[in-house]
Amino acid sequence: MGRKPYRKVVVGGTFDRLHLGHKALLRKAFDVGRYVYIGLTSDEMIKDKPYAEKILPYWRRLECLLKFIEINGYSNYRVIKINTAIGFADSMKDLEAIVVSEETYKGAVLVNRAREEKGLPPLKVVTIKVIKSKVGPKISSSLIRAGLIDPFGNPLTRKKNETGKRL
Repeated sequence: MGRKPYRKVVVGGTFDRLHLGHKALLRKAFDVGRYVYIGLTSDEMIKDKPYAEKILPYWRRLECLLKFIEINGYSNYRVIKINTAIGFADSMKDLEAIVVSEETYKGAVLVNRAREEKGLPPLKVVTIKVIKSKVGPKISSSLIRAGLIDPFGNPLTRKKNETGKRL
C-alpha cells in the first residue's frame, strides 16, 4: 500500500476471543495509520458485558492481540490499557483518526465530544462494515462466549451425550 493517510490513529476494544470482526478493525487501523494506538479494556471495565464471567483476562487478551500483530508483521503500535470508553483518546493532541465499526460508531462520537470539551480537534472517523455471522447479523464475542458461533461466525453444534441428547 502507498502512503497511509494518517500519522497517528486509535482503535479500541475488549478484543475478547479475537474474531474476524476484530481482525478487520485492526487491519484497517494499520492500513490507514502510520502509528496505531490500541486501547485494550481493563478487566474492571468489562464486568457488565454479556457473559462477562467468560471474558478472558486482560493478560490473555493482550497476548492474543500481540500474537495477531506479530503474525501480520505490523509495527509502529502501542497497546494501552483503558478503564473508560474514552480511554486516552481525549488527551493525545496529535491523534488524527479513530477506527470503528458501524456498530461502535457512537464511541467515536463520544470521543470527539470529549476532545472538543478539552479544546482538541476532532478525530476523522474511519468506519468498517460489521462482519456478518452465519447465525445472526454479526460476529460478536458475546455469541462466541455463549457457545453459539466460532471466531469465524460459523454456528457451533452442541455436543450430544451417549444417548443422543444435546447437552
